[in-house]
Amino acid sequence: MNRAGPSILIGDDDSDTCRNLSDIFTDLNYQVDTADDGRSALQKVRQTSYDAGLFDYRMPGMDGLTLCREIGRLHTVIVPMIITAFAPDALAEEARTAGVRHILSKPIDFPKLLALVDEALARPLVLVVDADPDLCLTLEDLLHERSYRVCVAHDEQTVAEHLQNATFQVVLINMRLPHSVGSTVFRLVRQANPQARTVLITCYRADLETILERPLDAGADVRCCKPFDVEQLFATIERLVALKGRQERWPESCSSQSMPFLGPGRSSRR
Repeated sequence: MNRAGPSILIGDDDSDTCRNLSDIFTDLNYQVDTADDGRSALQKVRQTSYDAGLFDYRMPGMDGLTLCREIGRLHTVIVPMIITAFAPDALAEEARTAGVRHILSKPIDFPKLLALVDEALARPLVLVVDADPDLCLTLEDLLHERSYRVCVAHDEQTVAEHLQNATFQVVLINMRLPHSVGSTVFRLVRQANPQARTVLITCYRADLETILERPLDAGADVRCCKPFDVEQLFATIERLVALKGRQERWPESCSSQSMPFLGPGRSSRR
């Protein structure tokens, strides 16, 4: 699947539902794939980067919520939604913890569905590049709370794969990665996604004047030193997103000695 337009994966064992949804989104110039069970849908997500997913709550092999939990572990940009004719009282809370953004009842209210998909795809895309899984998970959770779509990469190869499949508004790059240098990742981003705004991160203050200096000269926007001032970091991301394609770049620091980034209760997915 190429990236000519938005892409969507529809998972439902009801062939009529799959066909109807596929026809509607195809007419709207979406690229559409379908799956008739949860395991097939998960395999497609592993192979292709989708913008949105519509999954039936009850599917053979793997139900919709389990599917969404598995998708969450892949750290892709897909926005998962559940469609269901069966909605137990506990579904909303279970869905939230599974990373589901919206639940829609069958029969489907198509104008509402289309509005929710449009809203989801309008959310800015952020790529987080860091080898620390706890930090990535915390950033991912906090960005999701602020209505961003988020991809995570721990190494250069994964960064390259994400850049092939999505156009990011902001990229956060740890300048010291295992088996790679952050400046190499920075160059990858600049080549594949030149409009992306970049935040260069280090836990070594000496880096602010050495390895960070040349990337800033080459067009990076912001440099940060751990520990972060969380609110300042996210305010900076919001400002970078607002710049969009404009040429302004504002090198600055969002470091803090007083506020550690990882706080109690923030290092696990809720």
